Amino acid sequence: MAIDVNVPSFPESVADGSVIAWHKQPGDQVTRDEVLAEIETDKVVFEVPAPEDGVLLEIIENEGATVLSQQLLARIDAGAVASKPATTETAASSTEEKTPTAADVAIAPAARKLMAEKGIDAAQVSGSGKGGRILKEDVLKAIDSAPAAKSAAPAKAAPVVTDNLEGRPEKRVPMSRLRARVAERLLEAQHNAAMLTTFNEVNMKPVMELRARHRDAFEKAHDVRLGFMSFFVKAAVEALKQIPAVNASIEDSDVVYHGFYDIGIAVSSPRGLVVPVLRDVDQMSMAEIEAKIREYAQKAQNKSLSIEEISGGTFTITNGGVFGSMLSTPIINPPQSGILGMHNIQDRAMVVNGEVVVLPMMYLAHSYDHRLIDGREAVQFLVKIKQMLEDPARILLEV
Repeated sequence: MAIDVNVPSFPESVADGSVIAWHKQPGDQVTRDEVLAEIETDKVVFEVPAPEDGVLLEIIENEGATVLSQQLLARIDAGAVASKPATTETAASSTEEKTPTAADVAIAPAARKLMAEKGIDAAQVSGSGKGGRILKEDVLKAIDSAPAAKSAAPAKAAPVVTDNLEGRPEKRVPMSRLRARVAERLLEAQHNAAMLTTFNEVNMKPVMELRARHRDAFEKAHDVRLGFMSFFVKAAVEALKQIPAVNASIEDSDVVYHGFYDIGIAVSSPRGLVVPVLRDVDQMSMAEIEAKIREYAQKAQNKSLSIEEISGGTFTITNGGVFGSMLSTPIINPPQSGILGMHNIQDRAMVVNGEVVVLPMMYLAHSYDHRLIDGREAVQFLVKIKQMLEDPARILLEV
């Protein structure tokens, strides 16, 4: 019995998606809940599972196609079993008795993919494999001999590599939906917000010493490593409580002051930058913060973050220091009004009580929307964070 495989239901904030990969081809055996395809939206990648055991009958939307929520994607013959490849003798006798037609000729997976990319029909290709099987080489030959096929619009925007006369190669690839959305939001922030950045520096020695003293006991008690991010998250929450404008946002002509603290943590992923959100972080312990950040980092690498996990947020923290950045001006994430940038820790000569000492220092950057946050508040916010990190007891005491 043929059953439909539909595109997953998208949230209201997602208009459409692109089919970026098929893990099965027509004729392949599939099992229930096995991932058949991946659909990329401007926020997350949706996996399309098989609804039943059976055989994949046909793919309706090839890689590169733009699809809508609940659109027909493929069909499965539920309960069917994929036929085994014919033996050499059987294949030979079948060849003698019948010449394969375009409708039933076998196509190698690599050839099928290339045909889909170039918009070539099986009837345009002469198969040179056993039993008339179409190989990738056959498709390439058909492309070379048919100029019309070259000009056909590809189903998928494949990478194009060109080489000029001087031997200077170039590679052109389509921008991913996530990258395009990030670019759109960055431009939106620059065009619609009066964005400024204030800087300060923090002596990380107190936090590093505290972390070194209790790192092993912390990991043993909570089964998670004690990193620096939980200190910054806790310090940011206390600073947001004292400077509530930084935790607010502008909606039309209103200012919305949020009575909760949802902190976005910028995470690098194979698809680009994503910002999963720690909800009600003021109610979380440092161990819970570290565990959640680790979970989000793993999900980002596996491309399994959900829409809910990357939506919302009242403030964001980004750590360019993990990549070696010394100083930068982070861009706010609309409709938020502020973002904190962490940077690399480096030993520097500092004057303390009239003496030059070497201390592990970090530059901090606070970018903010000047329409809502005055310079005085922006500076005070960063100073509060500096004070709490240089005296971590203030985080516990919430002062």
